[in-house]
Amino acid sequence: MGVEKLTDNRFLNLYHIDARSASGQPFDYYFASRNDADNIKIKTKEVRPEGIVIYPVLKDEPDKVVMIRQYRYPLDAYIYEFPAGCIDPGETKEMTAVREMKEETGLDFTVYEGGNDSLRNPFFIGPGFTDETDASVFGYASGTVADTQREDTETLEVIFVDKKEARRILKEERVCLRAAYLLMQFLQMDASAPFAFLDV
Repeated sequence: MGVEKLTDNRFLNLYHIDARSASGQPFDYYFASRNDADNIKIKTKEVRPEGIVIYPVLKDEPDKVVMIRQYRYPLDAYIYEFPAGCIDPGETKEMTAVREMKEETGLDFTVYEGGNDSLRNPFFIGPGFTDETDASVFGYASGTVADTQREDTETLEVIFVDKKEARRILKEERVCLRAAYLLMQFLQMDASAPFAFLDV
């Protein structure tokens, strides 16, 4: 099966596959990847995360989580998400979570290390159009919201969300799918043991 890189962009590229249907008929298939041509998963077969999503419980108010309302260019609209980002070379996913939380929100992040590690595995986010996998990092957020380290291309608002607001967001707002699932989990969470769901 032939694969051809069609674009040359620093962050994301389009690839073409000479694919074959179940009956053996050739057809064109396209996918996007953050990986370079030597490291796309169709070649490496690896399942390593390109990015992370952060599930940050507010340390001083554990009945709330930290979310962001971010402008997304493909939608020309704001969407509710949890803080997230790409893993830089040499970083662990935990290091990325600490860095991204600080950059996006100004808050400090303390990683929670308990529970079942399998829930931190990288999972595919949209295998119909990308080979990207993301992993979840859980922990506590603290400190003061600031935008001093935020990239100029990021337009976002930091929000502390309780369960009432989480229900409203799920019902009324545009929400990233992975954020929606984490909010559903949050609605079942007991503030006295906010990461008990990891003990499975």
